[in-house]
Amino acid sequence: MLKEVMDLEARIGIIDIETKPVTAYVWGLWKQNVGLNQIVEDWGILTYSFKWLGEEEVYWDSTENDEDEGRLLTGLWALLDEADIVVAHNGDRFDVPKINAKLLEYDIEPYSPLKKIDTLKVVKSNFNLTSNKLDYVSQYLGFEGKMEHEGFALWQGCMDGDPDCWSRMVEYNIQDVLELENVYVKIRPWITNHPNVGLYDDKDNTVCPKCGGTHIHFRGYAYTGVSKFRRFQCQECGGWGRLAVNELSKEKRGGLARNVAK
Repeated sequence: MLKEVMDLEARIGIIDIETKPVTAYVWGLWKQNVGLNQIVEDWGILTYSFKWLGEEEVYWDSTENDEDEGRLLTGLWALLDEADIVVAHNGDRFDVPKINAKLLEYDIEPYSPLKKIDTLKVVKSNFNLTSNKLDYVSQYLGFEGKMEHEGFALWQGCMDGDPDCWSRMVEYNIQDVLELENVYVKIRPWITNHPNVGLYDDKDNTVCPKCGGTHIHFRGYAYTGVSKFRRFQCQECGGWGRLAVNELSKEKRGGLARNVAK
C-alpha cells in the first residue's frame, strides 16, 4: 500500500495502543457494580505502536521492563505533537481519550492541536459490513488482518512479566498499525469530512483534499442551498472534491429563493 500514498506535507500518524485491564475484587461474573474501594490496580498502557503514513519505520514502546509509563508517554507525546492528523480505529472513544487521560495523570501538557480520523466511524457511516472490527474490515478488503493470539491469556502473561508474552504483545500491536494503514488508505476516498491536506503545503495548484494528488478530473458541479462549485474526482485515490470559489454571480445568488424552515 505504500506505493499508493502520496508525498504529503501533512504529517499523518497511524496509531494504536494496548492497555491492561482494571484489577478489582468482584462478587460474581454478571453486571458487577464495582466500587472504588474494590479496585486493586487501575488500568494502564501496555504498549503503543505508531507510524507515519507512507513511511517504513514503526515506532513503539512498552512498559515491560520498568513499567515506566512516564517514559512511554513522553515518547508518544513527541509523536503526537509532531502530527497534523492521526488515524485510529475507534480512536475517538478509546485510543485518544485513553492517551489523554494518562497525560493528565502524569501532568504532561497537551500536545499541539491535531485533526483526528476514526476509521471505525468511517466504516459504520458508509458501509453495512458484517463486522466493523479492524480484523474483519482488513480481511474483507483483502489484507492480512490482525495477528492471532491466545486471547486474554496474552494480557495476563504480560501482567505476570512473561517476556514471550510481552514480545508477542508488541508484535500484535505493530501488526494492528500496519493493517490500519492499509484500511485507511483503502477507505480514504469515502471520507467526506477528511481534513484538507492541501492546507499543509505551499503549492498553488489544486490538489485532492484527501490524498494530495494532483491528477484531478473536473466532472460537473457541487451545489449547496445558494452556491455552485466546480466538482472533481481525484484520479489517484478516487475521492471527490470541489473548488472553493462559488460559480454563481452576486446577482444570481441575490435572486435565489429559499425554503422556509418550520
